[in-house]
This record gives sequence, C-alpha cells and structure tokens, in this order.
Amino acid sequence: METIIRVRMSAHDAHYAGELVDGARILQLFGDVATELLIRNDGDEGLFVAYDNIEFLAPVYAGDYIEATGKITAQGRTSRKIIFEAKKVIQLLRDPDAQPSAAKVVVEPITVVRASGTCMVPKDFQRD
Repeated sequence: METIIRVRMSAHDAHYAGELVDGARILQLFGDVATELLIRNDGDEGLFVAYDNIEFLAPVYAGDYIEATGKITAQGRTSRKIIFEAKKVIQLLRDPDAQPSAAKVVVEPITVVRASGTCMVPKDFQRD
C-alpha cells in the first residue's frame, strides 16, 4: 500500500533567505503520509516513534509543488516500518527575465528528501 500527498509550498513555508523552505516542513508531510497509511492499514492514526534515516538531497523553495509518498515495508505486532520520499514535481522559474508567477513541470521529478521511520498502533486500537 502506498500513499501520495501533493502540496504547493507557500511563502508561509519559507523559513530562510531566498524563500528556502525548512526541511522540517517536508518531515511534516511525511507525518501526514504516515497517518493516512496507518488509518488505511489499521483504522487508527497511530503514533510516530522515530526516524531511522533522513537524507536532505535538494533545496525546496516557496512555490514548488512537492509530492510526498510513503509505503509500509514491514509490520510487527504494533510497529510499522515506513519508507518516505519527497519529490519536486513543479517549480517556479527563478529567472530574473521570467514573470514572478512563471513555473514549469519538472520532467524528471527531483528527489528532495528520503527517509525511513517507525510508527506504532497500539494493539487495542487496531481494527481488522
């Protein structure tokens, strides 16, 4: 089972100079992906326990569209191992000659963050 969320990063998400988005914003998307996966898998939102690995691979800016995906790769009695990936699928043109709202679809989406983590759903909260 895989879940996909697509979101446009706004000026509100920009945290640094040059409208650079904080990496924690992408991790927030991964939390939303995990929540949906757990609801679909177990009928409950569950809890995020820990990230095992996080790789920030490319910058994200206000105006970029990010597609965050997740997949449960292993399932214990209460634990769920999940892998995540975020890709830039649309980006604003950062060219001084372009209109401020000019954007383009990224033909080969750019992987911006990869991560893996563990979530858990208490046995009493799981639905079959």
